[in-house]
This record gives sequence, structure tokens and C-alpha cells, in this order.
Amino acid sequence: MTQEEIRQSVLQALSDIAPEVDPATFRTDLGLRDQLDIDSMDSLNFLIAVHEQLQVDIPEADWARLQSIDELVEYLRGRISA
Repeated sequence: MTQEEIRQSVLQALSDIAPEVDPATFRTDLGLRDQLDIDSMDSLNFLIAVHEQLQVDIPEADWARLQSIDELVEYLRGRISA
């Protein structure tokens, strides 16, 4: 799976929990909570959706360091190709 395919899957999962996200103005290098009005439950639902789409386990210990889409894509790329 390419990095772009991972990114598209992650963005799809994000649009499922935050349909108001405009891909044209959304910055993937900034933290999700800095840009969106999402709470911890939305964050959890987002990570669950990513897991379901990509079939990649994301341990709870790693959640705090995955603040932006770019960080999450890079993390997933390492887990998918491992």
C-alpha cells in the first residue's frame, strides 16, 4: 500500500467522524484538535475507523503521539510495510 493510499484511507476515516472537514483547507501537518472541534471520543472513533479500514492495530500507548494526519500516515506506513 502506498503512502498516498494510506493518506486517502485516513482522510476518509476522518470525513466519517468530521464531515465538515474541507480537504482543500485542512492541513495534514497540524494537530487534529488544533483544527477541528473534536473531543476524545471522536478521536477514539477516528482511530477505530482507521483500524477497520486498514486492519492495522494502533496500541493505546501510541495514541498521544499521533496528533496530525501526517504523523498518523507515517506511523501506519511503518506498520503496514513491517
